[in-house]
Parts: sequence; C-alpha cells; structure tokens
Amino acid sequence: MKKDQTTPQTVIGIDLGDKKHAVCVMNQAGKILRETSIPNNAASLKRLGGEFPAALAVIEVGTHSPWISRLLKDCGLTVLVANARKVKAIYANTRKSDRLDAVILARLGRLDPELLHPIEHNSEQAQRDLLPVKMRDTLVRQRTASITSLRGSMKSLGMRLPSCSSASFPKQARAMLGAEGRHDLLPIAEPILLSIECLSKQIVAYDKIIEETAAERYPAAARLREIPGVGPITSLSFVLMIENADRFSDSRDVGAWLGLVPRRDQSGDSDKQMPISKAGNRYLRRLLVQSAQYILGHFGPDCDLKRYGHRIAARGGKAAKKRAIIAMARKLSVLMLALWKQEGTYEPFRGGLPVA
Repeated sequence: MKKDQTTPQTVIGIDLGDKKHAVCVMNQAGKILRETSIPNNAASLKRLGGEFPAALAVIEVGTHSPWISRLLKDCGLTVLVANARKVKAIYANTRKSDRLDAVILARLGRLDPELLHPIEHNSEQAQRDLLPVKMRDTLVRQRTASITSLRGSMKSLGMRLPSCSSASFPKQARAMLGAEGRHDLLPIAEPILLSIECLSKQIVAYDKIIEETAAERYPAAARLREIPGVGPITSLSFVLMIENADRFSDSRDVGAWLGLVPRRDQSGDSDKQMPISKAGNRYLRRLLVQSAQYILGHFGPDCDLKRYGHRIAARGGKAAKKRAIIAMARKLSVLMLALWKQEGTYEPFRGGLPVA
C-alpha cells in the first residue's frame, strides 16, 4: 500500500522548558532517531526545524508554546500543541522526566494526534492586544489585596474603614482616621493609601488603552457592548481570545469551550451530576460570570437573559442562584458569539438567536 504523501515522515516530540527543551525525533515506524536537549532560544529551534523540514512537531501548551509554535510553523513544520489537561499519559506518569515526556509526545503524535486534544494559539497581534487587559487585571488584584489588608489591620484595632469604591477608598480612609482621632495610625497607613491611589491611576490609563484598541481594530467588540453588563473589557477579551468567530460551527459550542458546561461521569446505569468542567480560559469565564451577576442583580435591566436566570433560580434547591449565574454566563457567551457571527443587533426580548 502506497504511503499517504501528506503524512509527515518524521515526528518531533519537544518537552518545553524554561532554559532548555528535551527533544525526541521519531520516524513513522516508531524508531527513535535522536534524543537530545537544546537551549530555549530561537536559533536552536530554527536549526532543529531546518534539519527536519516538513516534520510534525508536538509540544505541550505552556508559557513558551505560543511563540515557539509560531516559529516552528514559519520553519515549515506542522505543529500540534497538546492540551496538558488531557494528556494524562504525561502528567500521571510515575516515571516522569523531560526526556520521557518528549518520547510520549512523539509517540502520541505518530499514532493519533487527536489523543493530544490539540489547541490553537491566538495570533501574536491578539496576544499583544490582550496585554493591557491582563496587566490591568494584575493591578486590580493588587489594589484589592492592599485594601483588604488595610481593612483587616484596622479592624483588629477596633476600626471599620468605610465601604466605598476602590478609587475613593484612600480619601475616605484618611477622613475616617482623622475623624476617629487616630492620627497616630494615619502615617502608618499613608504609604499603602498612596500605593492604592497610584494603582487606581494606572488602571484608568489601561482603561483608556483598552477603549482605544477596541475602537481602532475590533469593531465586533462595540456590537457586543450593546448587551447590558458587557463592558469594554469583557467584549474585547471575548473577541481577542476567540479571535475567529467561525472557529465554532455551532454557537452553542462556545459554552463547552469556556468550561461552562457540566462534566460527565457516566458508566452503565450511573450518570452522576457533576459541576462545570472549568476548561478553557479562566479569566474570560470569570468576566462572563461577573456580567451574568450584574444582569441578574438589582441594576440589570429587564431582558430575556434576566428572566431566564430568574426562572432557574426560582426552581430552588441548594445553590439555586449560583446555578442560575453559571447558566446565564453560558447563555451570554452563546448570545455574544451569535451576534458576532451574524453581525446582528442586540434585542433584549427576542427568541431568534441561538441559546445554550
């Protein structure tokens, strides 16, 4: 039987590391041609790609996998990025090592690439445009941690600092410390209050960059912002992380991609009720959950999404509201993708768009 000419003759398993990569080169018969390690730099990877043109390279998803996968593709290789959560043969191996991981990646790529549950990285431009969103999130978490720390410290001294927005917290805290006659505590709290003010200014600067990026390069994000509770950060993150609206043939599939559908553990007559899978991007999932919380809350306007959430919450039972929020987040993701694909206009009361 004549061998399929489209099948790569060589498979390269690469276990990525921060300083060096373990490499296993294998032919289609399963014979190991070479085992080595190379430094983690572009020159070494280009040399490897030049030695084995048109080979299939198999790497595991990680910090370095986005730029390395693009570099190897530019060298003419076919690249598969394995989903680390799915490759149990690697993370559950009792004799785990970088060398053995590279061998396993090569063997799985040679036998059946679908066993790797390959993922597709975003483009370099999308990664760059996501940087302000990620850096802003880091600053927000730092600001929240600072405020929480100061509140806890003052509470142990019998003082409750005011409940207010993060941006106005330093001003309110200074006023309360002065009003309570605790001027001795103000010099101690002042450095952290100044850092909170500085963080707030930098967050506002990132907000401006995010608004400008969405307006200049991603018109689809503006359409998604028509949905109540979906702001510039959520809409831009959704567009950038999915990048291509046509990657899902069915809009309902985006819920599973984001990990907003229940896990399944079925065997024989047993079919357990499981929590959501939490697969996919954690940050985007958190943004959608926050948007769903807003819609279901007091300030969310009346719409199909809100009524849908209320129907689920009304069923009662343990954690009914939590289930309603997750269901709304899943439905919201489907609605957003449908609006993007169809280039439609958001209508608060409409049953025509696909639902989760």
